[in-house]
Amino acid sequence: MATGENSLKRNPNMSNAFREVLAVRNSDFPLPNQVTMLGADPVLSTRFRIGETCAAVLAGIGVAVSDIWAQRTGRRQNVSINVRHAAAALRSTGYALRPGADGAWGSIVSRDHLAMRQITQPWPTKDGRWFLPHFGLPNLKARVLNVLKCKPNPVSVAKAVEGWDALDLESAIDEAKACGAMVRSREEWTAHPHGQTLAAKPIVEIIKIGDSDPEPFPNGPRPLSGINVLDLTRILAGPIAARTLAEHGAEVLMVTGAEVPQITEHVIDTSHGKRSCYLNLKDEDEVKSLRTLVADADVFSQGYRPGVMEKLGFGPEDLARIRPGIVCASISCFGEDGPLSHRAGWEQVAQTVTGICHDSGQGKPMLLPAAACDYTTGYLAAYGILLALARRAMDGGSYHVRASLCQSGMFIDRQGQVTFPGENLDLNPDELDSLRQQSDTAVGPLRHLGPVLALSETPPDWTRPTPVLGSDLPLWLERHDHNTIG
Repeated sequence: MATGENSLKRNPNMSNAFREVLAVRNSDFPLPNQVTMLGADPVLSTRFRIGETCAAVLAGIGVAVSDIWAQRTGRRQNVSINVRHAAAALRSTGYALRPGADGAWGSIVSRDHLAMRQITQPWPTKDGRWFLPHFGLPNLKARVLNVLKCKPNPVSVAKAVEGWDALDLESAIDEAKACGAMVRSREEWTAHPHGQTLAAKPIVEIIKIGDSDPEPFPNGPRPLSGINVLDLTRILAGPIAARTLAEHGAEVLMVTGAEVPQITEHVIDTSHGKRSCYLNLKDEDEVKSLRTLVADADVFSQGYRPGVMEKLGFGPEDLARIRPGIVCASISCFGEDGPLSHRAGWEQVAQTVTGICHDSGQGKPMLLPAAACDYTTGYLAAYGILLALARRAMDGGSYHVRASLCQSGMFIDRQGQVTFPGENLDLNPDELDSLRQQSDTAVGPLRHLGPVLALSETPPDWTRPTPVLGSDLPLWLERHDHNTIG
């Protein structure tokens, strides 16, 4: 067993999740005994073990970082994670604060985003089922409203959804390339062909897609010093993956388009430690700039629907030809395979189809009080990338890491449920303040959660504050090959 005996006694259910995380590792490294997980769910207002599940993945990240540190130095690190802190990490954007016009610190979450949440909820349908339409971005919101023929307010949306049979509405939303899904039970999802496809896969896939020479980690004071990461993702899961790599010393360059819709508060909270540039992938000259960046990248992470990057010439096999030894990460809602893989999706959609939403409420479906699928998927993707980099260092090769929101939802569901007292739970203000740090960012002062994983030699940290999108040139900073390691 890869965790300390005392930790197992404190939290036996966490050990099941941690075993599943470590099963992906499949490493020749000796199993560590320096991992401590403290605490238990419920931390937030749900019966699902979302804090414990996230803590298991974060502990896995700690093990993977320790593996890399052992390659660099011959020394392993002690890894520690508190379940309460892991649960807080699932709501990091909601806990971020900035000063208002009166100087008082308040939430960075906008009124528009709160209004979106009010209508991105499960609503009853004509045939006695429930359906969740998703209104997350202006372009997707417009498509959903065009299908429903309603206004973006709860009364109008509820009335419109009530006029449809659930599966008919799901098909119409899919045809319109919008987002939404019928609420399914766990049993319905596990019987569905797509649920069966995901059930046959590990929680994160690491697929070797090409041969190349081993690439030992460059010298440097941090576990990922000298590792270049291209981050072509947005909103939550993908940015969390790249932000996690930045915590351990990677050089992360976000690439997006000036006209690509974003959610400002998520950009602010998921961009710590990164730089940001604009590239228009419809412009051939700027596509060439991206190819130039790829040639000196170690990681290429993207969150487009399956098949989109292949059409642009940046599919995993294309990337491995441009840069042998690259680690490609694909992060999606439904995964790369199966009958629903073409569909767009968000956190709420993953909860809706996998049975979580069905089982969360009292008498009616309800969403979790945290974006547990998004954050867990982001951390799983980071974990897979770390493992792939370690394999590349020893054996060489190019790798494709695949993670999905629905797979993470199924992982959460497998951990079982706890007794929930039915009251509103949260971390208390003192706990949250102890986890926050203050940054002077390009968008002003910010109080936000810092990294919650603890490592004994290289504490996770971000070396630069969150930037303004597009504020950097599409260039890598010069690599520094340090002669000493911290």
